[in-house]
Amino acid sequence: MAISGLLRPAMLAASRSPRLERTVTRMSTTKKLVDRFVAGAAEPNAVAAVETLLNSGRYITVDYLGEDTTDIEQARNTVSHYLALLSLLRASGTGSVGPLEVSLKLSALGQALPKDGHAIARAHAHQICTAAADAGVLVTIDAEDHTTTDSTLSIVRELRADFPSLGTVLQAYLRRTEADCREFSGPGSRIRLCKGAYREPASVAYQSRAEVDQSYLDCLRILMKGDGYPMVATHDPALIEAAGVFATATARKSDDFEFQMLYGIRDAEQRRLVEAEHHVRVYVPYGDQWYGYFMRRLAERPANMAFFLRSLRPGSQH
Repeated sequence: MAISGLLRPAMLAASRSPRLERTVTRMSTTKKLVDRFVAGAAEPNAVAAVETLLNSGRYITVDYLGEDTTDIEQARNTVSHYLALLSLLRASGTGSVGPLEVSLKLSALGQALPKDGHAIARAHAHQICTAAADAGVLVTIDAEDHTTTDSTLSIVRELRADFPSLGTVLQAYLRRTEADCREFSGPGSRIRLCKGAYREPASVAYQSRAEVDQSYLDCLRILMKGDGYPMVATHDPALIEAAGVFATATARKSDDFEFQMLYGIRDAEQRRLVEAEHHVRVYVPYGDQWYGYFMRRLAERPANMAFFLRSLRPGSQH
């Protein structure tokens, strides 16, 4: 097994370790790499990144970082940050239904609270969706580990009654996702299809890269044949090419689907797709709770991990 195959599970486990979080977040050498993936700590930083991306012809989705919240005040604080962000996005003059979106993690909104977590997260998400609608900004509900999937999709069903354009994320590595694609890809739907970034057991998730890739293709084919708006979240050249083939086969034009990529990753490819007249939406995270997100980004690419490990060496200037 390649070293990257050994490191990825370890890095994903580390993303949930409070002890390692304390260690890594205190390291000055981490900052340079974090800055590559995270657009700063506060709303003005996020808005600056948004304006730069919009000026380059790209769309954006902004995520205030945080997850696994078990404190009601922290959940309410997350709502406050989203409301402040939406106020700035509207005030910046960049608001329009197409290019601007926010992404919500329900666990950051209180989904994991021991009492009424599901209802609390739904109410908080409804509050943010209402403010987003007033600002002309779309909303997508993010996916997290498989233990949250049933609650998350139930909340999506409920919220779509008031917000029909609400998007949701489905993860191709979960064995259930092909069926979820069929259910959630009806008329007016927006589905972000990604591979998945959490450590999951074989009982619920495909484990090999080949299996995950095949599941992604199967799910993408369903979405492209469906009545909704597929959002193809991948940096994989083979899957990007396949999306174009599927779009042509189903007579989808460039306005009928979009590509999505992460802030700080494959910028040249993002620009190439824009020049080819595709819609490209960039996932822009911000906030000081960046640790879990950062570790999952390291786990995705050996080059990211190698850069980080070099930065830990005594006397390193990276």
